[in-house]
Amino acid sequence: MAILMRGVRWPTRPMLLVAQTWDLNARRWVRALRRSPVKVLFPSGPAAERKPGPGKHPGKAAAEGSPHAPRVQRAPEQRPPQAPAFRKPSTWEESGLRYDKALPGDRRLSTVMTIVKSRPFREKQGKILLEGRRLIADALKAGAVPQVFFFSRVEYLKELPIDKLKGVSLIKVKFEDIKDWSDLVTPQGIMGIFARPDYVKMTFPETQLHHSLPLLLICDNLRDPGNLGTILRSAAGAGCSKVLLTKGCVDAWEPKVLRAGMGAHFQVPVINNLDWESVPSYLPPETRVYVADNCGLCAQAQISKKASDHGWMCDRQLSKLHKYEEEEEEVLETGAGKGWLPELEVQSYDLDWAEAPAAVVIGGETHGVSLESLQLAESTGGKRLLIPVVPGVDSLNSAMAASILLFEAKRQLRLRADP
Repeated sequence: MAILMRGVRWPTRPMLLVAQTWDLNARRWVRALRRSPVKVLFPSGPAAERKPGPGKHPGKAAAEGSPHAPRVQRAPEQRPPQAPAFRKPSTWEESGLRYDKALPGDRRLSTVMTIVKSRPFREKQGKILLEGRRLIADALKAGAVPQVFFFSRVEYLKELPIDKLKGVSLIKVKFEDIKDWSDLVTPQGIMGIFARPDYVKMTFPETQLHHSLPLLLICDNLRDPGNLGTILRSAAGAGCSKVLLTKGCVDAWEPKVLRAGMGAHFQVPVINNLDWESVPSYLPPETRVYVADNCGLCAQAQISKKASDHGWMCDRQLSKLHKYEEEEEEVLETGAGKGWLPELEVQSYDLDWAEAPAAVVIGGETHGVSLESLQLAESTGGKRLLIPVVPGVDSLNSAMAASILLFEAKRQLRLRADP
């Protein structure tokens, strides 16, 4: 067995040198590992040196542990100021608004659109339809009360004031659904249902109120939505203080009128569907009413020469004049005193006629001004304004005539105020 063990060669491994600690100066090695004191920076206050504890410095342990040794006072920690509780949410995420997503077959959009597109339903339900981000933003700024918003992208809602969207039903629908119900050539992807605005509760822009003039506009038998919207836009631009719409005019809150008005509904008070008996109550005291009518009742008698000789009246206007004459003959035959035809002085629009306060009556192109408007003009000492045109040219449409008269009145009123 001993012989076998001698023949076996075990693998040799390098031996590690073992250092004897008693041959080394342990205290000297500890000193070599010492570090400089650490400086601690607090949120506020001067920097303080943190010295090693008594275990690492046996010679200084007694001095630091004594009650007379100075202690480093740590500055109180300052917390960042908290946001006030009354701060309004500035982002969509902070506001916590939620919206519903319309599923296939959802008829909420079609039901609401059917109501707002019909004037009887619109007046009965007290709702209007606004389309487009700019028009909706103007309505919210004026204080209109929103009820339902249909939109195709959430980004469209983020452009609107967040505080105005609380309590509003937000429904996300497909863009194709909005396109089917939109009146715009290029839909903007958002439609809003609002409560019918009341001009008394609305807040109009300060700039508009500052430039307002003692000038009113009365619309009589205006049937074209595009003309009415353009007239409202001109009234806001000229600085009219109020716009009155009598019965027989198209609804001022119809989508086509809103689109043509370009936000004028929320810049000037618009009073809709008035009887002629109630119109004087909306006029300031001592207001003179002027009627824009190129084919007045007694033009031939009040102008030195016939209006047709000057080319101021077309064939359609002459036929209208004959119609007035026939109505006057019928009134004389029946003896009815209420339907008498007043005689108004004819005056060119560019002469001095605008006196504060003043009101201008604009009639529709088809039916013209009514008999009640002429009677109101005569009772207030007003006149009939004439806009001459080149012979052979038909009369101007209602929107163009209203713009000419309103801005001419603005010019004359400003000259009177500051000659």
